[in-house]
Amino acid sequence: MTTVRDQPRTPVEIRRPRVNTSAQRWWSVRNVGAVYIWLLIVALFGILEPDLFLTDETVKVILNDGAVTGLVALSLVLPMAAGVFDLSIGLTVGVTSIIVAKLMSTTETSTLLICLIAMGAAVTIGLVNAVVVVVLRIDSFIATLATSTLLGALVIVISGNTSIASERLIGDFTDLARANVLGITAPVFYLLAVAVVLWFLLEHTPAGRFLYATGFSIDAARLSGVRTARLRFASLLVSASIAGLAGVVLTARISVGSPTVGPPFLLPAFAAVFVGATQLRNGRFNVWGTLIAVFLIGTGNTGLSLWGAPIWAPQVFVGITLIVAVGVTGLQRRAH
Repeated sequence: MTTVRDQPRTPVEIRRPRVNTSAQRWWSVRNVGAVYIWLLIVALFGILEPDLFLTDETVKVILNDGAVTGLVALSLVLPMAAGVFDLSIGLTVGVTSIIVAKLMSTTETSTLLICLIAMGAAVTIGLVNAVVVVVLRIDSFIATLATSTLLGALVIVISGNTSIASERLIGDFTDLARANVLGITAPVFYLLAVAVVLWFLLEHTPAGRFLYATGFSIDAARLSGVRTARLRFASLLVSASIAGLAGVVLTARISVGSPTVGPPFLLPAFAAVFVGATQLRNGRFNVWGTLIAVFLIGTGNTGLSLWGAPIWAPQVFVGITLIVAVGVTGLQRRAH
């Protein structure tokens, strides 16, 4: 007779604690690798220059200096999501900046009207880009590069190839950029407002889904009934408008109109938008990833400056960042 003691024992089931896979996935290196690189940069310069780098003032400098670059970078998000390059954004910044400076120094026109005129010029630039790229069907890389060359000539014509200074540029106009809350200047809040609007558009509206579909395969999107031409047209208009806003804010920030002020924003903006595409959205150009990249690059540049690195070091840093980001973005897109 078999007793309970003689019956074979079944192995005790060991319950493993549940792992929050969604949290693990979100914090994985593949998803937010730039955040970890950012922390490494902070740690590096914190060790090299602890007294200068690890301060509240440095945080404010990074935020305030990165705001205009952030606006220029965000101006690229929609066209890049739709598969369109806009190489004219740097000189769109330059044109709007020089228009504001010229009108402020030579006329008594109200500040508000001058800003509206400058923004109108930016929208016109976007309209020209859109017609050339969408209507005339010229490759966006070539078309906006050509537009950029024309805008460079326009900046020289307006400025006479010299910087423009005026008492009006150092008056109340500067409040557009220098008003602050606890040391955080107004452009940071403009950047946040634009970011929220673009994020909502891309992530919570049909237009955003259609933009991504257009960027991944314009032919498939068109065959599915997506109005790809209209979306690409609108993305270039929005791109130029945001870049124009950046130009107005920049003029208020530096209180002078310079013919060379726009182009230096082009490379950091593209670096940021490509690094951003490797974060959060797996190969998709997105808003919050772009802002992470903007401030990562800003942290690196500020750290190099405080450390006393050569003047060319920030350009090397941005260039390497762009090369790595483009490569990683390409790999992620092919993987999906």
